[in-house]
Amino acid sequence: MQPRQLIIVQCALAVLWVTLLSAAAPEPKIVLFLGDSLTAGYGIDASQAFPALIQAKIDAKRWNIKVINAGQTGDTSAGGLNRLDWLLKNRVDILVLELGANDGLRGLPADLTRKNLQAIIDRTRQRYPQVKVVIAGMKVPPNMGRDYGARFEAIFPALAKQNRAALISFILEGVAGVRELNLPDGIHPTAEGHRVIAGKLWKILEPVISSLAPRA
Repeated sequence: MQPRQLIIVQCALAVLWVTLLSAAAPEPKIVLFLGDSLTAGYGIDASQAFPALIQAKIDAKRWNIKVINAGQTGDTSAGGLNRLDWLLKNRVDILVLELGANDGLRGLPADLTRKNLQAIIDRTRQRYPQVKVVIAGMKVPPNMGRDYGARFEAIFPALAKQNRAALISFILEGVAGVRELNLPDGIHPTAEGHRVIAGKLWKILEPVISSLAPRA
């Protein structure tokens, strides 16, 4: 065989090998974090935000699962619903729904927030019936009033029960009100605050995510 022919054969074999490897590798399962500035990692690098820290925990397990951070600063439940169709163009296996905080800070009707969040879940399940849902609960500051605060906080456990979803009762538990874990605005967590969130979040998420991981 001539050198030129040998090179051609080697190149063809290399292309075939890469093609076979690509065909054999399964597509990763997708965890979509749909949220606001907390999910986006406002004020810190995206690699320090809790979705990226969850990805690191997944990678440590060597699971073929990919986290998508769809956090958007300032987003409300209505905003998340408005951009959902674009996000659902790609498959979603687990939806982590972290929205509603900005609704509460603006004093929007709790019934409207619940309606929007339910619509997000319904639309996602309509597109991907096997999707698993995790709901992140939130609280509002005391200055919003006791009655409103109670109605708002009740949204998240009610949604979890109605949709048989996993519930994170309060995503900022252990972080809210702790000065050293928050940025100067007193609202958004520091990188260390996100590590605390990720640690608590992982306790809820790990069993849900592990159900997608291939068994040995």
